[in-house]
Amino acid sequence: MNGAAMYVVNPEQESDDLVSKHAALVKRIAYHLMSRLPPSVQADDLIQAGMIGLLEASRNYDASQGASFETYAGIRIRGAMLDEIRRTDWTPRSVHRKARQVAEAVRAIENEEGRDARDVEVAEKLGIDLNEYHRILQDATGCRVFSIDDAGINGDEPQQFTTDEPRNEPLDSLQSSDFKSALAQAISGLPERERLVMAMYYDEELNLREIGEVLGVSESRVCQIHGQALIRLRARMTEWTGN
Repeated sequence: MNGAAMYVVNPEQESDDLVSKHAALVKRIAYHLMSRLPPSVQADDLIQAGMIGLLEASRNYDASQGASFETYAGIRIRGAMLDEIRRTDWTPRSVHRKARQVAEAVRAIENEEGRDARDVEVAEKLGIDLNEYHRILQDATGCRVFSIDDAGINGDEPQQFTTDEPRNEPLDSLQSSDFKSALAQAISGLPERERLVMAMYYDEELNLREIGEVLGVSESRVCQIHGQALIRLRARMTEWTGN
């Protein structure tokens, strides 16, 4: 044959090369998510799910679409990990039940008073002391009772709200622009400190310790503020979530 030799690209080999080259990306995304999840979530489980996402990305990537493989793979890897978290709910049912009770109390107080419910008012309505109330808030944050990422605000596919009650699949309202507008409005209506914590946690992706350093409070206090914000949003979004 005249001229340069012809080489045939093996699609399977190309896919394997992409997986090998980007395996470290899976670990990086897994440990980034771990900083935002309860201790019961195992890194190995996320990495295993992420590797499946990476493999699927390597098989389906189309360079003509414009995105780099790393960007495309990152979305697929993170999505696979969130699917694993969604599939395996490590949180005790009692945590979901208590979080739901707090949301109901918050909603009742805010409907009666026409303003943000205060911690002491919610605790009193539930018949518990503030320490117990704050423990519920921390647990609520851990079980991700309500997540901005889950609602699809950051462009990912929306995820179901965590609850131990039967629910309709899929929740079509979660995918609507009206829902996103309502959620954005609910976030803008949060008390200033809760709104600030949400912005630093979800938009700037700071962890609780880093947010505590900015606000000059302890990590556990940031966790409580975050939990209060999530539950307040849940209380104000029942028209959409149905719980």
